[in-house]
Amino acid sequence: MTRSGSELMTAQRRRLLTIIAQDPSIRVNGRILRAIVPVPYDATEPGPWGERIHVLDYDATSNTLYAPLDIGDGVNGSPVDPFLDATDTELLNSPQFHQQQVYAVASRTLARFEAALGRRLPWGFNSPHLKLCPHAFAEPNAFYAREHEAVLFGYFRNGQGRPVLSSLAHDVVAHEVSHALLDGLRPGLLMPSSPDQAAFHEAFADFIAIFSVFALQEVVEAMLMLGTTKKAPRGGKKQNRLLSNEVLDPTWLRDSALLGLAKQMGQELSGIRGEALRHSATLSPNKKWRDDPDFSEPHRRGEILVACGLHTFTLLWSHRLQTLGEVQPGFLDRSRVAEDGAAVADSLLTSIIRCIDYLPPVHVGFSDVLSALLTSHYELFPGEQMRPLRDIVRKAFADFGIKPASTQSSVEPGLWCGPSAHPDYREVHFSVLQYDETEAFRFLWRNRTLLALAQGAYTNIESVRPCLRRGEDGFILRETVISFTQQIKLEASELGQFSIARPTGMPDEMPVTLFGGGTLIFDERGELKYYIHNRLLSANRQSERLQYLWNVGAFDPGVRARSSIAAMHRDRAIDRSEFQAERW
Repeated sequence: MTRSGSELMTAQRRRLLTIIAQDPSIRVNGRILRAIVPVPYDATEPGPWGERIHVLDYDATSNTLYAPLDIGDGVNGSPVDPFLDATDTELLNSPQFHQQQVYAVASRTLARFEAALGRRLPWGFNSPHLKLCPHAFAEPNAFYAREHEAVLFGYFRNGQGRPVLSSLAHDVVAHEVSHALLDGLRPGLLMPSSPDQAAFHEAFADFIAIFSVFALQEVVEAMLMLGTTKKAPRGGKKQNRLLSNEVLDPTWLRDSALLGLAKQMGQELSGIRGEALRHSATLSPNKKWRDDPDFSEPHRRGEILVACGLHTFTLLWSHRLQTLGEVQPGFLDRSRVAEDGAAVADSLLTSIIRCIDYLPPVHVGFSDVLSALLTSHYELFPGEQMRPLRDIVRKAFADFGIKPASTQSSVEPGLWCGPSAHPDYREVHFSVLQYDETEAFRFLWRNRTLLALAQGAYTNIESVRPCLRRGEDGFILRETVISFTQQIKLEASELGQFSIARPTGMPDEMPVTLFGGGTLIFDERGELKYYIHNRLLSANRQSERLQYLWNVGAFDPGVRARSSIAAMHRDRAIDRSEFQAERW
């Protein structure tokens, strides 16, 4: 029977594909933990090669081009998962499954970003396709490289001589694709700045990787099975679904669920994925971490931000479980506990992605991230009944000594604020402002004093993009986000005229570039609602930035001109914990 057009459209909105849920080292009942996940429909060519993602499986070390996987185009019915009934050996040894793994996880990550932000997202380069290379080279590394328009996954052999592939780890794939997406959303965050900014790029990718994994109920339930210490009462299969009420304690959730996953993750890949989950899950709240020189290094510093996120996750999960109810005295239903954990991870994932729209385009600090996270959640859930959840977020970050950057909000602590006075909207057409960079510049120029723009600086509109959210009345609100940057190039001897301290030993003729910028968010009526900015001529911020960059050698003439992400990941892979200089 021929199916109708509407039936075909429904069938083709997604396809179900088998993936390894975390990495091959995590096994349940002797089998690799896998998941069957929905992947947005894409009319693919062999690769898979779709509208936004191109799996190009070339191994530069062995000069091998692997045969591409063909998952079909869906024209003749719903595509079939080619590895639905595959054995563990087939999953580990088939290059075509490795291609499916990176394609499915990357497609889901891209779709998750676009669903959270309500728009199509660009990459950080002038091409519609992000290339994924699951066997790129024989090296314990994996990284996003803007110059190659690609994510490159390495492989190596462990002590027993067995191959270990970074492309088979769900969190590694999600981490690297998140770098690529963040680069498209905020390209200025790859510029040298503070240790917080370099740490944020890594921590953000870790957030997405970790919560993408925890949003899979299969993973959460497996970790709960491994972590519980109290036996369920006897009585057959039904009783085996029970879980002790010790899970109500956020400390237990951290020590069992989070650390359970960290301990299970394959040690062969620890150099590639780093120790973000393992270290961050064990970090107890401590407000004095800035006094520890170890945390001046970006990866270690990023673990603090990840720890704040994990602390938030366990507090929110515990808060949600308090109303779950016991199915037997002292016991809860394990699948419901896992379902709630996955739901909290999924909700946090949305808020973390959406907070990107509420960040300044340059010089991002941890306090900026907290205000952005609170504001993005408030915009999604402005009702007073959701404020206790934001109180939990504030507490989780405060436990690590991180306070919101915004201190002036009269609505709720930590939220970003609007302009200090009413802007001048004369001769500015909002219908055009929603998409046109020239009109956005017109608004900036007309309000340059109100917005505290630096006179004489080069001003560039970085992006004009829509921001969709659902209002309290259920209607979709279409808002507009505009990001701009400013820069001034001068010599070190000229810094004093802006009250900016010159690092000791910096030559008078040393060329220096100062950056600043802001994010403007307009509501559906064209009124400026939030103005989030780091001023170019902020003397304290610029003095601290230049001193940090001078200390780490960023002004040295011999600094390698290669991807900072690739360099940092390589240094992490070889465990160069003593390495301090950033490679920009």
